[in-house]
Amino acid sequence: MSRMMADGFGDPAVAAVFAAYADSVRDPLRRLRSLVFETARETGGVGDLVETLKWGQPAYRPARPRIGTTLRIDAVKGRPDHYALFVHCRTSLADTFRSLYGDTLDIEGDRAIVLSTTAEVPRAALKHCVALVLTYHATMRGHRNGAAPPQFP
Repeated sequence: MSRMMADGFGDPAVAAVFAAYADSVRDPLRRLRSLVFETARETGGVGDLVETLKWGQPAYRPARPRIGTTLRIDAVKGRPDHYALFVHCRTSLADTFRSLYGDTLDIEGDRAIVLSTTAEVPRAALKHCVALVLTYHATMRGHRNGAAPPQFP
């Protein structure tokens, strides 16, 4: 895991991606990034996060193995007033998000929660979804073993 630089980024490549975003999405993406780190701190069992680039997008996963899966954040191509949180398409996460928050969040396909720069972010729902991503493997393992899932406030 890399040290945090003065601008709050541990990886200069991630900082460069944020610097290159259009003004309309840079601040919303920074707030989403902060929400990811905040959720990790508040969710039992997650611990520290690794921040890196995956497919050119800022990506976050627990530093400890087999706890959660990677989530990515990025602007939505062709939609300058939208940005998204992406999850691995081979997980059941998008279906879980849809069943819990289909009336609150815009869940596209099997991999994205799309947010608008002009609308209020449903923080509680989004934090819960982030916690589900960051604890995905531990939760799946726990379900198989009959254990309680990691705690989210």
